[in-house]
Amino acid sequence: MREAGVIVEMFKALGDPVRLRLFALISAHDELCVCHLTAALELPQSTVSRQLGQLRRAGLVQARRDGKWMYYRQCSDLAAPLAALIAGQTAPTLLADIERLTAILSGCQ
Repeated sequence: MREAGVIVEMFKALGDPVRLRLFALISAHDELCVCHLTAALELPQSTVSRQLGQLRRAGLVQARRDGKWMYYRQCSDLAAPLAALIAGQTAPTLLADIERLTAILSGCQ
């Protein structure tokens, strides 16, 4: 029953559109800086950080600090099938997020 509770918390976390968008971007990359996520979603840093905290508490992502920057990555074995399901979606908002992130990351290299 404990694992069912974990799954319920994951789905609750992904029930918010901003958290779903964040999880989709993070799952498509090894690791992303919160600054890149903020720019890709075109949302304030405070909103993105708050939503990332919810994803972290649900066990979907983990964070690491490097100096003043926070980096996020997918962390749960249970999250992988969810990420695969989301990756197949063609929602215009998700596609726009991916395009913006791709442009941002290509400018960093």
